[in-house]
Amino acid sequence: MFEFQVEATSGAARAGTLTLPHGEIETPAFMPVGTHGVVRGLSAEDVRGTGAQIILGNTYHLHLRPGEDVVRSMGGLHRFTTWDRPMLTDSGGFQVFSLQGLRKISEGGVEFQSHVDGTYRTLTPERAMEIQWALGADIAMAFDHVVPGQAPHDAALDGMERTLRWLERCKTSHDQLGDGRCQTIWPILQGGTHDDLRTRSLEGTLAAGPWTGIAIGGLSVGEPKPVMHRVLEALEPTLPREIPRYLMGVGFPADLLEGIARGIDLFDCVAATRNGRHGTAWLPTGRINVRGAALIGSSEPLDPECDCETCTRFPRGYLRHLFVIEDILGLRLISLHNIRFLVRLGEQARAHILAGTFDGWSREWLRRHYARGT
Repeated sequence: MFEFQVEATSGAARAGTLTLPHGEIETPAFMPVGTHGVVRGLSAEDVRGTGAQIILGNTYHLHLRPGEDVVRSMGGLHRFTTWDRPMLTDSGGFQVFSLQGLRKISEGGVEFQSHVDGTYRTLTPERAMEIQWALGADIAMAFDHVVPGQAPHDAALDGMERTLRWLERCKTSHDQLGDGRCQTIWPILQGGTHDDLRTRSLEGTLAAGPWTGIAIGGLSVGEPKPVMHRVLEALEPTLPREIPRYLMGVGFPADLLEGIARGIDLFDCVAATRNGRHGTAWLPTGRINVRGAALIGSSEPLDPECDCETCTRFPRGYLRHLFVIEDILGLRLISLHNIRFLVRLGEQARAHILAGTFDGWSREWLRRHYARGT
């Protein structure tokens, strides 16, 4: 039920197939984020139409609303959302550590004040596993201690070591919840931007295994892009070859190709829909402001190279009109395009890895994308 096969490589880039209880995922792949059990503004059918193979839900937000017991009583997250393909749930670690001033960290876990109703709650490694088991996603993420991107060595060390200690508790708790045939747990590497800490995190994580996948957390949280690339390059030679690698919270177009080139298989990010709702569409040549006056009266497709519903049915001039009159259809259509853009980028990267042409294609794609200063 939890298998991964690498079918081809091109340098560090990999094309593989991940088998999960609810289906197969061809990698590299982008995973749209459905934080509250919905990819903002889109139905499950909309998201399936983009070619997405797996989506995310978030433990913290679903615990607050509607509550994991409600989701479980309705048949689990798949039936609750009507999404019948694989799902992954984030542990909530990033969210609770983002609640600056509203949370208190201890070895036991994190006490936090709900941003919804102000009540105080506690999230521990054990509780994070219990909530994710009740939600019923294919993949549950371990509860980790996230530090800012520019965190000094001592703070990153503290977060990394606590993440390892919490990982043992997550694994024990998850093993006690069930037989593991319907859900697997993936660990998260921490250590900030410090190569020695990332190495120690990986060593400690592998010692606590075996695992069916591994995630790299704590990147794209404020550090410069070249620093993120350096961390990935340092980790890649020592990451297990036989399991998928998931780079958490990273999902701008160029980031996908830069990550794939450094051995990453899976990505997620809210930027596709967040940018879409604000009228920013992604194109191979960079990005475009759909609200811009240059689109007035244009009968051209948004992206002539794209095969999504937005680009094959609606002209640029009409898309701009939707944003000018503040109709929600515009938000949906640009969000739809941005997700398809990233999903398709993963599909294209996979095809070029299989064909042995990834390096030249990705370099030219990035050159074109960066040409306008994106």
